[in-house]
Amino acid sequence: MEKSKISNSRKKIYLFIFFGTLFLLLCIFILPKIHSQKVYTASELNIVELKSPIDKDNDGIDDYTDIMLGARNYIQTKPKYKSKYYSNGGYPDDGYGVCTDVIWNAFQEAGYSLKDLLDEDIKNNPDAYPTIETPDPNIDFRRVRNLKIFLERHAQILETDLSNPENWQPGDIITTSSHIMICSDKRNAKGFPFIIHHDNLSPREANEIQNHNITGHYRFNPH
Repeated sequence: MEKSKISNSRKKIYLFIFFGTLFLLLCIFILPKIHSQKVYTASELNIVELKSPIDKDNDGIDDYTDIMLGARNYIQTKPKYKSKYYSNGGYPDDGYGVCTDVIWNAFQEAGYSLKDLLDEDIKNNPDAYPTIETPDPNIDFRRVRNLKIFLERHAQILETDLSNPENWQPGDIITTSSHIMICSDKRNAKGFPFIIHHDNLSPREANEIQNHNITGHYRFNPH
């Protein structure tokens, strides 16, 4: 009888330790992720949301918002991540894509052909693109380094430090050394936007802006 009581006590201790450990792991790893994805709007955080004075495609939606919505619509098609060369015009037509495909799709939603704009800029200003020896319209518009040069020449250049959330607006384009993303209208608790992008993990809209070493921040205002 005494041994049975001791055995039951040990079982209770083991169960307490087991469930206590599960609860601790939940608190450490799961709950913070759930909380980090909580969505706020600009108005909820008293942040003024900018609207572009331009509506290129005359759809009643300003360019900044159109660009953001275009990026969101594209990732919702759930393209698979794969870097490929497309010889028939350069546009992926098989359900695959990379980070730069988010960008030209976003611009297309606003009424711009980013491919045509970039090809024209390369043709007229070859010295501005020193890494391009021979222009290739099938791939040039899908390279981060080329898009970064184009944006530095034709977009508003903004700060890259995460100090003032109001300086980060929906439709803004941000780059790292090898990646490119678009800012969402969804914001985290600190007021900074979620990012819409595609990498080898998945196409997604998530609270990840703080995870990247941002090298460029742009707002497209065509001249």
